[in-house]
Amino acid sequence: MLTLQDVQKTYHFSAPALQGVSFSLGPGEIVGLFGENGAGKTTLMKCILGLLSYNGTVTLDGEPVTRKNIERFSYATCEHSFFPRLTPEAHREFYAAHFPKFRHKRFDALMDFFELPLRREAGRLSTGQQNQLEVVLALSQGADYILMDEPFAGNDVFNREDFYKVLLGILEPEETVLLSTHLIEEVERFVSRAVLLRKGKVVGDRTAAALEEEGKTLMEYVKETYHYRADRVLRALDRLSGEEEKP
Repeated sequence: MLTLQDVQKTYHFSAPALQGVSFSLGPGEIVGLFGENGAGKTTLMKCILGLLSYNGTVTLDGEPVTRKNIERFSYATCEHSFFPRLTPEAHREFYAAHFPKFRHKRFDALMDFFELPLRREAGRLSTGQQNQLEVVLALSQGADYILMDEPFAGNDVFNREDFYKVLLGILEPEETVLLSTHLIEEVERFVSRAVLLRKGKVVGDRTAAALEEEGKTLMEYVKETYHYRADRVLRALDRLSGEEEKP
């Protein structure tokens, strides 16, 4: 169980990025982490991994996250964490040497699924391919908790949709995914739970089963929680139209 308790983070000379974030993730969950730009999604993931200092506690099965258990986490980030001069094949060798649970069969299957070249330097791949490689490595590492931060920027809709189907098929019962994305409607059928952030606070946390019982879609729940105003576009256009008519 991954448990966050009252996690707070403030960058210098800015408003708090995280304000008392608390929730837990259990084995086998696929959790969508949603929020507007600047809501704190990336900051939260980096705090979980110990990449940023913070106040509060993050524990894994009751123990703090340290070098002793960090291998139970993997991270796919749109900022990229691979070695640009290494090929995917060389990454496989590096990961296998450092992570005893590295999943060779999964690596091969995902490389084939994305049709990625094994022997081209990662830095020479397209942006979309680099994001795909990032995901392949995160899923193949053998981690129990897989964090993905906007993993498919630059990828077409068919690759994304097919990947989510593959993801459901390859995950083991004990593997947990925390997925941050703005593509809410695309992942609605694949996440088992939604955690909503706004201005560094958890403003919503609902399972897919609960939403189904309430007769709500994930997008409806998000709009309701964020008090989305459907008339904002018309109001903006009316205002612009009024300004253009002025002499």
